[in-house]
Amino acid sequence: MTTHTDPPRLDPTALRTLHDSGDGPRLLDVRTPGEFRTAHIPGSYNVPLDTLREHRAELLHHLDDEVVLICRSGARAAQAEQALAEAGLPNLRVLDGGVMAWEAAGGALTRGPERWDLERQVRLVAGSIVLVTGVAGLFVPGLHLVGTAVGAGLTVAALTNTCAMGMLLSKLPYNRGPRTDLESIVTALRGAP
Repeated sequence: MTTHTDPPRLDPTALRTLHDSGDGPRLLDVRTPGEFRTAHIPGSYNVPLDTLREHRAELLHHLDDEVVLICRSGARAAQAEQALAEAGLPNLRVLDGGVMAWEAAGGALTRGPERWDLERQVRLVAGSIVLVTGVAGLFVPGLHLVGTAVGAGLTVAALTNTCAMGMLLSKLPYNRGPRTDLESIVTALRGAP
């Protein structure tokens, strides 16, 4: 069994220096199209995590030697790094702290219509399920166990650094935005300087 080590991290200040020089690495933002449209680093390309996983072999032919993977905080970017590394792409790095750290460090963002990020949506849905089933459980015996199951799912999500609820929410039209298919991603990557 092979073990995967933590991906190399790139702090926001170092990335800003590379980015501002105009000769920086390729930036792939693996968040949902909705999150990407809300705010993204100028010059980055949106390749949602599920699309990247599904088409990583095809994407390899269109990526540079140096790629920095970006998400909100770094967790999804680390998953993308693992998928691309397994497919054979070297020199991958993850933006440490993601878009949140980039913005906190004074990095510029291209902004669009405001949307809730995926982690906030997960908190809303999970909290609502626990609250509703907890209160309704006072009247319907056993219903409170649904909240217990959600708690167990969140615990597994934290331990495995994955989130089934987040992946389900990412499929909603609100998060998908305009269709991001392989052909449009490859076209954008080919048109890059």
